Amino acid sequence: MAAAPAAAALRPHLSLLSAGAGIPNPTLQTLSFVAPLLCRRRCRRRSSVVLSNASSSPPSPPPSPEKEAEAAPTAESCVNLGLEFFSKGRVRDALEQFDNALELNPNPTEAQAAFYNKACCHAYREESKKAADCLRIALRDYNLKFGTVLNDPDMAPFRASPEFKELQEEALRGGEDIGSGFRRDLKLISEVQAPFRGVRRFFYVAFIAAAGISTFFTIPRLIFALQGGDGAPDFLETAGNAAINIGGIVVLVALFFWENKKEEEQITNISRNETLSRLPVRLSTNRITELVQLRDISRPVILAGSKASVTQAMQRAERYRTDLLKRGVLLIPVIFGASLKVQGKPKGFGTTRSAASAPSIGGDFEKRTESIAAKSRLRAEVRFKADIVSPEQWESWIRDQQESEGVTPGEDVYIILRLDGRVRRSGRGMPNWNDILKELPRLEDLLSKLER
Repeated sequence: MAAAPAAAALRPHLSLLSAGAGIPNPTLQTLSFVAPLLCRRRCRRRSSVVLSNASSSPPSPPPSPEKEAEAAPTAESCVNLGLEFFSKGRVRDALEQFDNALELNPNPTEAQAAFYNKACCHAYREESKKAADCLRIALRDYNLKFGTVLNDPDMAPFRASPEFKELQEEALRGGEDIGSGFRRDLKLISEVQAPFRGVRRFFYVAFIAAAGISTFFTIPRLIFALQGGDGAPDFLETAGNAAINIGGIVVLVALFFWENKKEEEQITNISRNETLSRLPVRLSTNRITELVQLRDISRPVILAGSKASVTQAMQRAERYRTDLLKRGVLLIPVIFGASLKVQGKPKGFGTTRSAASAPSIGGDFEKRTESIAAKSRLRAEVRFKADIVSPEQWESWIRDQQESEGVTPGEDVYIILRLDGRVRRSGRGMPNWNDILKELPRLEDLLSKLER
């Protein structure tokens, strides 16, 4: 949720689900979750021109959202005012404005904005059930992209709740209650990763139809062979043909359903790893800290478990630091039960850029230039460790992964990702770094280039 910038569309959210894969990659980039423009703020400029000594007065500034809503309340003005309230932390007032917008005959775009931003307010207040209800309406009736829910930082508390997991499972299944957009997008990624699955299923159906037609004509011949008499076909030959046809149908039907099952597993993995790709981490130097998503990291190695186990694994990794860096490894420790929570001021969906990041000319130009240079150095610097943000989201994802792999939730595990974002492998306990060095190629090696 956010305060819309003047005369600018609210920010689009790009996905990806990027997918059973994990972090967006050439495969996952085929899918782009783009949230529609939620609303534009029409800044009505009232300028009065007075001719006096060949000079004119400057135009008056645009009215604020509060004055605009008071003068002529519309769905759009109420949404904009609600966004401004939310950005100031006035969540209750924001909810009231979004409700007002829904009562003023909004168009589909305005209604989508109102329901989605209501969900962000409820997520901020940790009212997960109400947030899920608003999102269902926005997804089903107003074509909200599920990737928006996955991307928006204001939805972080909701993504750590059981209601989000339930909503995600509904989106995976598709249907009238939540819409089929998310599932359709995931199926596109699945088809890219397994391009011949559709061809195989086509041939399965064709062969099943051919075997069925053959069986249809064979059964009467078999009955005639059983009755015997002049001109009756050979019983053993006819029975053999019927058995081959029926056996072929059984095998082909089994293969068809097996392909469907594999597709569902793949879609589930794509969705799970798409969620993983959007988990935030903090990269730091002595001068600056930057928040990035996991998909922006080359080869993450996640170490999850108790504090003692993770700390010991990190200490052992220091002995191999140089060789691990040559392989693009970035360690991400996740300590179960961590109570530290990063809380910030709500930004809202489509927040206006801060003055520090907006282009301007003034006394702070040198400071902004220095900040940009520091960020560039941070990206260029070789880093060995990243700190997680929103531990509850990380723990929720890891526990889901453990359940899918048959591992007891809460047990020490490690997860190694490929350069293309997919999970390379995972295991119980902490990794053997000697084995990791033997397994992972250096970044400049051909295998690493093929892995991207």
